[in-house]
Amino acid sequence: MTSLGRALADALAIAHHDTDDYFWRPTNPPYSEIREVADRLRLMSEVFLDGPDWVLSGSLDGWGSPIVPLFDVVIFLYVPTAIRLERLRARESRRFGADAAAPGGSRHHEAEKFFEWASHYDDGTLVGRNLARHQAWLAGLRCHVIRLDGVRPLPDLVREVLVAIES
Repeated sequence: MTSLGRALADALAIAHHDTDDYFWRPTNPPYSEIREVADRLRLMSEVFLDGPDWVLSGSLDGWGSPIVPLFDVVIFLYVPTAIRLERLRARESRRFGADAAAPGGSRHHEAEKFFEWASHYDDGTLVGRNLARHQAWLAGLRCHVIRLDGVRPLPDLVREVLVAIES
């Protein structure tokens, strides 16, 4: 999702922002403290919401309803579980080093807990974001929704979005 957001922003020559940068407080180790909703929204407003065009990647599920009226288009990128988990594991290795998420590594417990949670996105059996909640959220949007197959190559996805938003 973030990769597509960055690629679209680059193609459109506009700013890219990711919800994780606002959802989580900057901590060491990262992703350990959730920022309060009011603080997220305030910070986003201060940084980019009132500005010209921008791309926002990530999920606003359960907290971003005040931002939704600002959307011209929403892109839903679906990636099957096995591929999503493979990509998440690769991302963890890039971010923290391959050894960090490996057994005995400094982030192994956190990484495995995250992978377990992410593995239940489709079936929705764990608390938090899931496919059914996202589908319901998408159904309530008034803006244009583009649904994409996240298995396709990134350049193809960018082209499809650019064609859709130009028409």
